[in-house]
Amino acid sequence: MEAEFRGIDEPGSWNAIYQEIRQQSSELPCKLAKLPENKTRNRYRDVSPFDHSRIRLQLGTNDYINASLISVEEAQRSYILTQGPLPNTCGHFWEMVWEQRTMGVVMLNRVIEKGSVKCAQYWPPREAREAVFEDTHFKLTLVSEDIKSYYTVRQLELENLSTLETREILHFHYTTWPDFGVPESPASFLNFLFKVRESGCLNSDQGPVVVHCSAGIGRSGTFCLVDTCLLLMSMRKDPSSVHIRDVLLEMRRYRMGLIQTADQLRFSYLAVIEGARCIMGDASLQESWKELSNEEDVPPEFTPPPPRPRPPGPSVNGTVEPISFFPEIVVAQNDSHTRSAPSETALRWRGGSEGATAQSQSPTVSADQPDGQAGSKEPAPKASTKPHRLYETETQQGLNQDQAAEQAAGDVSPEALGAWTPLLANVCLCTALALGAYVCYRACFH
Repeated sequence: MEAEFRGIDEPGSWNAIYQEIRQQSSELPCKLAKLPENKTRNRYRDVSPFDHSRIRLQLGTNDYINASLISVEEAQRSYILTQGPLPNTCGHFWEMVWEQRTMGVVMLNRVIEKGSVKCAQYWPPREAREAVFEDTHFKLTLVSEDIKSYYTVRQLELENLSTLETREILHFHYTTWPDFGVPESPASFLNFLFKVRESGCLNSDQGPVVVHCSAGIGRSGTFCLVDTCLLLMSMRKDPSSVHIRDVLLEMRRYRMGLIQTADQLRFSYLAVIEGARCIMGDASLQESWKELSNEEDVPPEFTPPPPRPRPPGPSVNGTVEPISFFPEIVVAQNDSHTRSAPSETALRWRGGSEGATAQSQSPTVSADQPDGQAGSKEPAPKASTKPHRLYETETQQGLNQDQAAEQAAGDVSPEALGAWTPLLANVCLCTALALGAYVCYRACFH
């Protein structure tokens, strides 16, 4: 497998290999997901479960959830891959966990990523401790929470309010895996994977583990692919007999789009190669993964981004006009409009003092100014200062050019006449004296 990895990595052929896998993947029907009543239960309109492998809910009147059962018969391993629950499907999520007798839930995304909601918070926060899902009659209680630097393990108690039966659920939350990306290192990922394995929730005597990210195909597919390949290597005792591409193509028969990027495919190879060393006898590697992952460090704070500020003015609950997102582009547009009518600008410049003119000429970025980004509500007051100065400088230069042109055409200003008055008076006086002297000379001698 290492030779196969080098053969792909050295020429940089990961994207080509990934495209081949996409072309060879199965395209199976998913008609149930497209029904009108189920459209609001899908997070993404282009990620749907296949009809033959979708999970069917049993307790309520609704039997649909965007989740797929992936079974690897040789490895005796089953996974349920699903999307991040929506606010209207959190009850369905826990109904599925109950019906499938699931012991563990693996969450590979954060609730909010890059300012976008990727998943509803379907478990109770520390402050509330409890959450009730009235539509499906389930109650969830947060029992404990073990927070590490890049993952959190929660112990939850799920109660069926119809039968008053309770079960313990383990919630493994990987908190630093970026969307469409890969973990920081195979060591940290493998440390997390083996933590899930040690809990027993992946064992065949338990219900299938529920694995999800936002869409339930990229990060979730990476997790299941690596775990399956390592399990097959352990059972066969021959790592070379496991072909990652074949395993992935087989898993894609149960859920579309598993592994979303070429980088995730490359990372899967790296993780499988590193994990195989441990499975084949080097038990010390597992301890080194724990050390390299720095799981005991203080975890970073993942707080939701603050709401975008409203424009100045009274606080209202109504609609707010978007503020310009690209102030430099707006200033350039205003500048071109102003210079297209220099006469009006010149009149305003000359009609007042210099300070008043500079103030009047400073452009204002209005809330309804078109900016090419309709709906954006992010103001940029700091960035607008520099373009304003540039605008004023260019306006002044244009006005100076206008004044020079007018003077060259003979339209002399009063200030210029004031500067010429003493010289003209002297010339006139000298001319009068010379003329008087000439008249006297002619009268006396001729």
